[in-house]
Amino acid sequence: SLYVSEYFSQSAQKLSFYSWYGNAKLFHFRVPEDTVLLRWLLQASRGKGPECTNMEITVHFRYGAPPVINPLGTDFPANATVRPSYSISITLSSAVQNTTFVNVTTPAAGDWFIAAHLPEAAGRIEVKGFSTPCPYMFQADMFVLRLADMPVLEPGVAMPQTIVSPAKALHVKVFVPKHTAVMWLELRNCVSSEQKACAVRVVLGSITLPQSFQRIITCVGKVNCSLALDSPPWEKWLQIMVESLGAANASVSVEMLASFRACRPGSTSSFLNFGSLNQSQTGPRPGSAGAAGSPTLSTGETSHNASDQRSFCLQNQPVVREDLDVVSVRYRLLNGPSVPVNSLSPTLLLLNLNTGMDSGGSLVVNLLLNKTSVSLANATVVACVSAASPVLSLNATHNCSTAFFQGYPLRVSTSSPEAMLIVLYPQTDDWFLSLQLICPKGQGECNAAEAKVTVFAYLTPCFNDCGPYGQCSLLRRHGYLYAGCSCKAGWGGWSCTDVTKAQSVSAQNLATLLLTLSNLMFLPAIAVAVYRYYLVEASVYTYTMFFSTFYHACDQPGVAVMCIMNYDTLQYCDFLGSVVSIWVTILCMSRVKKILKYVLFVLGTLLIAMSLQLDRRGVWNMMGPCLFALVIMIAAWVYHGVKRRHCYPPSWKRWVFYLLPGITLAFIAISVYAFMETNENYYYTHSIWHVLVASSVAFLLPPRDKHKKPWAWSQKLTCRYQICQNDREELYAVT
Repeated sequence: SLYVSEYFSQSAQKLSFYSWYGNAKLFHFRVPEDTVLLRWLLQASRGKGPECTNMEITVHFRYGAPPVINPLGTDFPANATVRPSYSISITLSSAVQNTTFVNVTTPAAGDWFIAAHLPEAAGRIEVKGFSTPCPYMFQADMFVLRLADMPVLEPGVAMPQTIVSPAKALHVKVFVPKHTAVMWLELRNCVSSEQKACAVRVVLGSITLPQSFQRIITCVGKVNCSLALDSPPWEKWLQIMVESLGAANASVSVEMLASFRACRPGSTSSFLNFGSLNQSQTGPRPGSAGAAGSPTLSTGETSHNASDQRSFCLQNQPVVREDLDVVSVRYRLLNGPSVPVNSLSPTLLLLNLNTGMDSGGSLVVNLLLNKTSVSLANATVVACVSAASPVLSLNATHNCSTAFFQGYPLRVSTSSPEAMLIVLYPQTDDWFLSLQLICPKGQGECNAAEAKVTVFAYLTPCFNDCGPYGQCSLLRRHGYLYAGCSCKAGWGGWSCTDVTKAQSVSAQNLATLLLTLSNLMFLPAIAVAVYRYYLVEASVYTYTMFFSTFYHACDQPGVAVMCIMNYDTLQYCDFLGSVVSIWVTILCMSRVKKILKYVLFVLGTLLIAMSLQLDRRGVWNMMGPCLFALVIMIAAWVYHGVKRRHCYPPSWKRWVFYLLPGITLAFIAISVYAFMETNENYYYTHSIWHVLVASSVAFLLPPRDKHKKPWAWSQKLTCRYQICQNDREELYAVT
């Protein structure tokens, strides 16, 4: 046999601590057909700085769709199907780099996904620039060994093959046509070269993670052995591997024969299908009164179709796939939303999800039983949602499984007429919905009965749009798009339905009130600035108080939210006002000449506005203006001290009762802002920051100029007399 090796690689990604699915780094590979061996090369590394510690990286694998993971142990939405992902852990301890290999024999061809992440995030809010996070990098490479000339087993034709040695397995493949109900594989005339009993092991199917449904049979001492597969995957190549269990140098000769039993499908008239399609495009929707009368069938044709139902093993219902948006699809039944379900053969609906871009959302199937349509009160409609092939024996078995897939069961009855199923990240394939009527006393009781079931099926990026406490985010890895929910207000879970740590409405209102009303502490600073004739500074403080109040009213994660304008505009104005307030306060303390002070006011504000536009959350946007203003203030104070030959400011009362308390409050505020804020305590630690900063401004503002007189409100108007001041005017004559 000719083997071909191929290598696929993707660029490394920087890992993040896990708080929601967007923190997991996704890798998407495509395994080619006829692959007999798949090897993953996983490389993890970390930085060399002192901030880098021992770390455990979790890597998840899945075939057909991104892995469904739950590192935080939160709840999934009701009616959601969750199957644990296959995962491994990679530990970075003393070594800077770790290399791990993962082997998969006879992997399924198609899309494979790898997701990697760090442990749960600590929740601490880090100011950009105060600390340097350790970089943890992860890269996944894929090696495949592919058989270039894999023999093809034709149905009904015996194919002789020889297994040279136990070290070299025999690989063949067979194509499973559409509407296959049962497949038989038979091994004949198994003979060993050492004239001993033939011992071989046959493996049907490919490995899919996290669950694999390979079928294995062992033939020992038998000349012939066989295996039957119910509902094998339609329109796919099925790989078969035969291994010798004999001696090391013994060869085995065997004949292989594959045969199929087809399922005869029945469906409604093609004229009805085309008529419904035309009606849905130009007139009323299917199932409405206008649409029901447009396609007509004669009475003879109707009775003839009813009599033919007994000869069909399934009834096809035409379904139209309607693409709405990215990872958003609606399935529409041409003959109306209700489908007839009987006990003679299952009713089948095809849900096409094989475009390669549909596995990043959630498939939702909702069934609603029309109670008046069921003549038997104790009858039940059993349904099964499966991939690759449908379940064709609902009346015999209720395990909802095909040859290589465990389906998802549903059940509706007159006592429970509604059922819902949510498949998170459905794998890329053709999905089928099978429905059949079941009676507890036997199928003979249900032969003449029929039920009407309304089917709603759609693909959505996020189920229920993540609810009121979540945001549905569209994520991208190269050209592949998938969706995830980012929760807020303490809510968690895949669809933000976990209330374990959720904030109550009263707690949300309290958080909003604290973050907004704490800005009112700027009122004393504004009053002091106006009293001392610092009108420009008072205007800046008023601007900061206004936008900080309404920014935090708009920034709340829960229901207590009020946005007077665009969120991004409010955030920019809040950040700008905060930095400019610090800038003008320190420059005011420097007591430089007025013309120079106002020039620095305007120039500094323009530079701060530019830097905030470049990087709004950078620490140097605040520290840069502060340090530069402090340099100007210290230089001005040194100049005044040298000129007066005395310490400046000269009054010890100014130092003890104003400067030292103001500086202390400012340092405490910076410490709280930089080192104490977390996601859980943000609403009161940030409120403390507001109070401390505003209070420090009121202490740090210098006294008014000596030549400025105080606001003399008592001299304005008293008893209709106004005290006037005579000013000397110089008159000039122009000749």
